[in-house]
Amino acid sequence: MSVLNFFSLKGKTALITGGTRGIGFALASALGQAGAAIVVTGTNAEGMDTALASYAANGIAAQGYLFSVTDEDAAQKAVASIERNVGPIDILVNNAGILKRLAMLDMPASEFRRMVDVNCTGAFIMAKAVLPGMMERRRGKIINICSMMSELGRETASAYAAAKGGLKMLTRNIASEYGQYNIQCNGIGPGYIETDLTAPLRVEGNPFNEALLARTPAGRWGKPEDLAGAGVFLASSASDFVNGQILYVDGGILAYFGKLP
Repeated sequence: MSVLNFFSLKGKTALITGGTRGIGFALASALGQAGAAIVVTGTNAEGMDTALASYAANGIAAQGYLFSVTDEDAAQKAVASIERNVGPIDILVNNAGILKRLAMLDMPASEFRRMVDVNCTGAFIMAKAVLPGMMERRRGKIINICSMMSELGRETASAYAAAKGGLKMLTRNIASEYGQYNIQCNGIGPGYIETDLTAPLRVEGNPFNEALLARTPAGRWGKPEDLAGAGVFLASSASDFVNGQILYVDGGILAYFGKLP
């Protein structure tokens, strides 16, 4: 058997939260190209329609569900509907997330809780919804989209870093608790990626842009497509003995101390 067969997702069903744009769209597209049936979630009807049309234009017959990952009842109902109408969920990608930068002393506790709720608790809710089926079938892949902020601190990122740090440990605990059922839970830690949200930072002459390029050994921003290989690997049987790990796709930032004078 060719080693490439280990990366095939034919016959698999993948659920990607926040799959209507950016990183989620790129990961869903990659899994679809590898052969998986694709289901994406979102919270905006217009954005969902646009995304589904884009998937179709690329030859991927994706299906969409509108609900918030923080709504446990809605998540349970959506998973039941997907497994009934599309197929057993073999792959869950917890990508849905939000970002708001505020100095810690300026951030209301309610906003901190919201950041943790969407970025970490939402992944817990979605994993809880798919795990019973995966346990019964004795197979499954859960991929949590973590962040460099799972490892690093930064000004104005207290809530986001707390949530993503929590998501890293949730990843390891799911692996520890459910690995016995042949379920692998791993994370992808993107570096700074070219998305709509980062567009204002990528303007030439922006001090942040200049500092980031100097801090990144690759010398560039990442593209959503740079995450495709990591996504297919962690979703496929090629990673069946990989569990509880975070794969950082960051152009080398975490490995680099920085240029010294």
